[in-house]
Amino acid sequence: MPTPEFAIQVRDLRKTYAGNGKMPAKHALNGITLEIPTGSIFGLLGPNGAGKSTFINILAGLVKKTSGTARIWDLDIDEHPRQSRAAIGVVNQEVVADPFFTPFEMLELMAGFYGVPKAERRSVEILTALGLGDKKDAYVRQLSGGMKRRLMVAKALVHNPPVLILDEPTAGVDVELRRLMWDYVRELHDKGTTIILTTHYLEEAEELCDSIAIVDKGAIVACEPTARLLSRLDYKTLIITPREPVTAIPPELAMHDPKLRPDGTLAITFKTAETGIGRLLEKARAAGISIADLSTKSPDLEDVFIALTGDRAPVKSTG
Repeated sequence: MPTPEFAIQVRDLRKTYAGNGKMPAKHALNGITLEIPTGSIFGLLGPNGAGKSTFINILAGLVKKTSGTARIWDLDIDEHPRQSRAAIGVVNQEVVADPFFTPFEMLELMAGFYGVPKAERRSVEILTALGLGDKKDAYVRQLSGGMKRRLMVAKALVHNPPVLILDEPTAGVDVELRRLMWDYVRELHDKGTTIILTTHYLEEAEELCDSIAIVDKGAIVACEPTARLLSRLDYKTLIITPREPVTAIPPELAMHDPKLRPDGTLAITFKTAETGIGRLLEKARAAGISIADLSTKSPDLEDVFIALTGDRAPVKSTG
């Protein structure tokens, strides 16, 4: 079939879990409409319980939707359940692996489930690319936590799906292994694979994703190219390093509500449309501050996340 314009398309997707006498019904998804372009790296972010995993599990066929439509690689998940699921590889948060299998055996078994002919299987190639080539014949129970997580990525790739969904793939993985994993994900993307990523590492999403959707309480509160999303907040922070540490807020700057840091620097957050850096510097000099250094900080994805969801942001630094 021809390559579709959108790898994933959902329309008014809803999921309600029935209540009982003690618990009310829970609306996990409240009418999500989303189009994920083919060939993109797309971020799906949100607080815990926002509905991200429910969304992914519906696409994977693990959860039955209440209403709405969903298409994977232009295949309706109700009309073509087997073909649509074969178009995606899903790496879930949970590590699910038989401890008495070897990684090679697991990948061969998965390839068999998907009907991949033996001559077309790439088990050793995939394991090697993910740094598991020398562990292909070890038992899964002998692998470290990070290795098991990479094995989950390998399992999702055995049938060469055009769409790869990564649900918190680097949780609990150290920095070196995380970089190895992302190098391979970038290689897959360069070859045409559409990547859908959920992560609690916001710097990771900011660096990798072309576009990002933020989900909160089962609804999408933003869906934009990453650069446009970051430009939503019209403010910057000016950090002034005086030659001599400041011990009190100068009256000349008080109206801008500056923050006096323990190291004696001043941090002034201002709206770029209303106040220029030049004006702030004039006031600082008028206050008798001799400036040794200056820097500015623009809003990052953590700031946008908090502004849109009102929730404490996930982990900011990847280490």
